[in-house]
Amino acid sequence: MKILYLYADEMSFWRNRLDLACEAKAQGFDVVLMAPLSNYRSEIEKEGIRVIPWNLSRKSVNPLRELRSLLEVARIYRQERPDIVQQEALKAILHGGMAARLTAQIPSVSVVCGLGAIFTRGTMKMKLLRSIVVRILSAAFRAKNIRVVFLNGDNRNTLLKSKTVEPEQIEVVSGPGIRVDRFIPQPEPPGTPVVLLPGRMLWEKGVSEFVAAAEELRRKGVSARFVLAGAPDADNPGCISEEQLRAWDSSGVVEWWGPRNDMPTVYAESTLVCLPSYAEGLPNVLAEAGACARAVVTTDVAGCRQAVAHEVNGLLVPARDAKALGAAIERLLADADLRRRLAAMGRERAVNEFSHTAIVSQMLRIYRELMEGKWPSSGFVLPRKARECSDFTGRGVRELPAGAALQQRRTPQDIHDSHHQSEISQD
Repeated sequence: MKILYLYADEMSFWRNRLDLACEAKAQGFDVVLMAPLSNYRSEIEKEGIRVIPWNLSRKSVNPLRELRSLLEVARIYRQERPDIVQQEALKAILHGGMAARLTAQIPSVSVVCGLGAIFTRGTMKMKLLRSIVVRILSAAFRAKNIRVVFLNGDNRNTLLKSKTVEPEQIEVVSGPGIRVDRFIPQPEPPGTPVVLLPGRMLWEKGVSEFVAAAEELRRKGVSARFVLAGAPDADNPGCISEEQLRAWDSSGVVEWWGPRNDMPTVYAESTLVCLPSYAEGLPNVLAEAGACARAVVTTDVAGCRQAVAHEVNGLLVPARDAKALGAAIERLLADADLRRRLAAMGRERAVNEFSHTAIVSQMLRIYRELMEGKWPSSGFVLPRKARECSDFTGRGVRELPAGAALQQRRTPQDIHDSHHQSEISQD
């Protein structure tokens, strides 16, 4: 049996789905990845996963170029004849969903990580692109052997309202999962408090509001360091230039730490975590911050409110509102007891809801149901959920006895990233 993963970004697969792919391999699948090549091919192949190059540009909207990319996927699907395919994020879903329909109705899983700028921006260009995307998705999802996985209910409801997807095709899964045995609680650092915004440096992440809030709190005499940690994403239309980031860093209002490949250490150096995003799928950084027992300030928008409940494991503020953002940050900086209470609940939610073993279990169950009894003869062994192996007191989590792959293989974080790529997830 063969499963083929289609990704527009090799790093996203490496960061978010390698656990799932290796567990599928342990269950008896031949696992193949098709993606544009980057710095991760050799490490992915070391896990026994074959990599097929894909000639795709993430930022292109040229119809001819996109048609060539689609035909390339269809050709590989015909050659490889996978028993099931998974495509994740909008561009891979558009190409892979249509290719699966064109090649003998291959069972497919489409993971909607978030609806992105096409659905959040109101410009005429984006409205036109949105109408085209909705039509293509409707065509791609018009089959019974398809499951569409959402990371939050808001995105699900958006596509249901547009009649892009049918209710019986839908699954909701809480993100790609995080390693709660690696992202563990650490005491707050001494000295001046650090307010951290981790993520890709995009305007849609609310970076400008974060900078404005930092400026206002500095004028009010609030003592804190405001830190941006992450790399620009040149293929994203909302990319913040490196020149702008360096200018903010030079001003002394915020610090830009650049891309980091040691995120548990970065969280340990912070006092609280902030993500004032305009919209998300389900951001890994909020789950990671909770696992590290850090209180969170984020926005009351799709994805963020699925990861953070107001006054439970963080504070929610309106999007694009620097004043409200600053007030919430100031409140948490002034109230250590509140930070500790929110942080403890953040850890508990991370272990209960966002553990990678629980997410892998859900995804394998979806595969099994789609394949209608064609599961490999080695049988389906459901990995034990994280909550069965965890204590919720913040003392850490024992090694999780999932499948052989989850238990024995090297994780992406175990391998030194010689290229110094950011460990921030591609949301």
